[in-house]
Amino acid sequence: MIKYIIVDDEPVAHDIIKGYCDVLPNFKFENSCYDAIEALDFLSNNQVDLIFLDLNMPKLKGFDFLKVLSNSPKIIVTTAYAEYALEGYELNVVDYLLKPFSFERLVKAVNKIDTKEEEVKPVKKTAENSLFIRSNKKYIQVNIDDILFVEALGNYCKVVCIDDEYSVREKISEFKELLDDDLFLQVHKSFIIAKKKVKEIEGNRIRIKDYVIPIGKTYKVNLNHWLK
Repeated sequence: MIKYIIVDDEPVAHDIIKGYCDVLPNFKFENSCYDAIEALDFLSNNQVDLIFLDLNMPKLKGFDFLKVLSNSPKIIVTTAYAEYALEGYELNVVDYLLKPFSFERLVKAVNKIDTKEEEVKPVKKTAENSLFIRSNKKYIQVNIDDILFVEALGNYCKVVCIDDEYSVREKISEFKELLDDDLFLQVHKSFIIAKKKVKEIEGNRIRIKDYVIPIGKTYKVNLNHWLK
């Protein structure tokens, strides 16, 4: 479990980062701090694994905060100022996110954090037609027939179903081992599709409901073999 705080003077930034992290299964929100002094006060009595840190804040700037911070946790810098990136890397931050950033970009950043493997598997096959998926600190039983496709997000997978979607800490190569080849097909390094859910195929794109999924060049032979 990665315990994190957000240090940023903009409330909307807190909402965005927390909203993204709420989707990740092994992240635990600890506190919102709106300046570096408030963060130092919190950290004096609490331990965290990760700080999302803005640079341009009142009272104490982000880099000055890093220089006075003892036993620093992992730092992901979030800022609107690209010119500070070099100094950030010199201070050994994990990554530098330029605002506004996407969920996928945040996932790429947190994947750089070295963490111990979870004691429990994030995905378990419990029956021929269902999986237990660990997401948001709980196991959810998913009917395999409801899965539309699986998308890789670094060390995570997004499992898109008919009525919902889940993020799990599992590489797509590991997730693929739990799926029946008669029902699912990998069509891209980042996508596995449910064969029965394919609506149409045109060029290098597959449409499933309202989703458009790319076909990778090296995977096209798999698709052609299936279509034959």
